[in-house]
Amino acid sequence: MQQLQHATQPALRPAPRLDSLRATVARMERRAHQTDPTPPLPFGLDMLDAALPGGGLALGAMHEVVGAGPDLLHAAGAARFAAGILARLPGPVLWVMERADLFAPGLASAGLHPDRVILARAGRDTLLVAEEGLRHRGLAGVVVELSGPLSLTASRRLHLAAQASGVMALVLRRPWRADGLPHGATAAATRWQVAALPSDPGLPHAPGMPGLRPVRWRLDLLRCRGGRTGSWVVEACGATGHISMVPPLADGPAALACTG
Repeated sequence: MQQLQHATQPALRPAPRLDSLRATVARMERRAHQTDPTPPLPFGLDMLDAALPGGGLALGAMHEVVGAGPDLLHAAGAARFAAGILARLPGPVLWVMERADLFAPGLASAGLHPDRVILARAGRDTLLVAEEGLRHRGLAGVVVELSGPLSLTASRRLHLAAQASGVMALVLRRPWRADGLPHGATAAATRWQVAALPSDPGLPHAPGMPGLRPVRWRLDLLRCRGGRTGSWVVEACGATGHISMVPPLADGPAALACTG
């Protein structure tokens, strides 16, 4: 009887290996979440784009921009740098501020027409308004001006919202340290620092006359996830939103060498 019962029991299939199951699940997840990647936004400068993963700024990501110190010239340069980036993307721009102090003609000089800009004065709710704005796929980008600290948790929320929608987030951080560097780690894909530099006089016989040539910046890439940091001397973005190398440096090495 025992032999008969044993003979009629169905044969058990060997259990699949755990690593095989994991591989199968991983393939299913990749197929479920696979989408066509959006190409990054290049600056059009070989030396600068070579430092960025993919050759440009990731669109569905958060980036930080800070002026090099408390001087208003540095802060204006940081805002103009952000405006020039978004001027090269289609669609409206949500600009979230703690207080109303944005200079619209400055945005226009960087190629971002004021008609494209939606201004939101949010006070203490700046981060909440920016996060909500990042959920709208029709925007070219969201700029958030921030004078206080940015926690790692808050920055992750902005970065995740940008990833989900593919809308670029630019956090303009007003420096509260003399060196212009923000405190603490954040989830930013890149962190930029803009320092205003004096431009050369346009007339050789009038060296004391300033402002005849385009504004110059020292552009420092302080952090770049998946890329490398570096420092360049450039001319500020103009009506097309593009920055350019200083003419004497256009065909030669940058004034400040890139670091690995």
